[in-house]
Amino acid sequence: MFYHDNKLQYKVRVEKPSPAFANMLQQAIGGIEGEIRVCLQYLFQAWGSRGPKKYRDMLLETGTEEISHIEMLATAVALNLEGAPVSLQEEMAKDKVIGAVMGGMNPRHVLSSGLAAMAVDANGVPFNGSWVVGSGNLAADMYANVMAESTGRVLATRLWEATDDPGMKDMLAFLIARDTMHQNQWLAVLEELGGLQGVHPIPNTFPQTEENKEFNYAFVSTKITDMDGDGDSMMGARWTSGPSMDGKGEFKLVRAMPQGGEPMLGPPDPRGHAQKEQMMGEAGGMMDKIKDAL
Repeated sequence: MFYHDNKLQYKVRVEKPSPAFANMLQQAIGGIEGEIRVCLQYLFQAWGSRGPKKYRDMLLETGTEEISHIEMLATAVALNLEGAPVSLQEEMAKDKVIGAVMGGMNPRHVLSSGLAAMAVDANGVPFNGSWVVGSGNLAADMYANVMAESTGRVLATRLWEATDDPGMKDMLAFLIARDTMHQNQWLAVLEELGGLQGVHPIPNTFPQTEENKEFNYAFVSTKITDMDGDGDSMMGARWTSGPSMDGKGEFKLVRAMPQGGEPMLGPPDPRGHAQKEQMMGEAGGMMDKIKDAL
């Protein structure tokens, strides 16, 4: 069950409405770096969480907070659109190219939403649920969450740079601060799980004795020609030599060499209606052989 407070989590004010900036804010709502993504990601991870209750509770708390961030951004979009023209004719009268595409405004803010935010990105593409990660593995999900908060914070800082409106800068500074906390929060979970050596390789429940030990800590390079060094830029790099990050192996640099034979596929299924030349093949009479087999 969820509860709603009519007051915003943080103040949202716009001194100089900008329909173009409203469109840019859409990326922070419905884009791949946006708040709908992290909101649903944390909630779905929580709803499927198995194990200690504290992790489920934490994910629910943070996913619920992200709903409030969507609310703030949707309010900011609406406030930035309050000075927008309600008729395309107004802009067409000013400029033959519809005010350079309405000065960067998304026409759907007029045509579809009545000067309100939508569940789309800055290009008007609807939010894509396939961006939501919930693997059922706590450590894997934490890494996905760090990435989501990191790209979200990058976006928020770019939006902060893109506006001169004091109110928008203030709101974005708050969202940037929350991204800082959430990045650290997910990393704290990984540390609590045991850090690099405790959680890796993910999943840490699969026995490494079943891995191919020739390749489980090998950096396979298709570039190198001389294994003795020949100026290769990765010789001696952290990921090509020394102990692995999980402390369970040694990195090494190996030349990429074919390990399997050339793939040989059977003839086409006649019911798939390939060309006759495909059915014959090199041996000839393949169609008759297939028919006999059927």
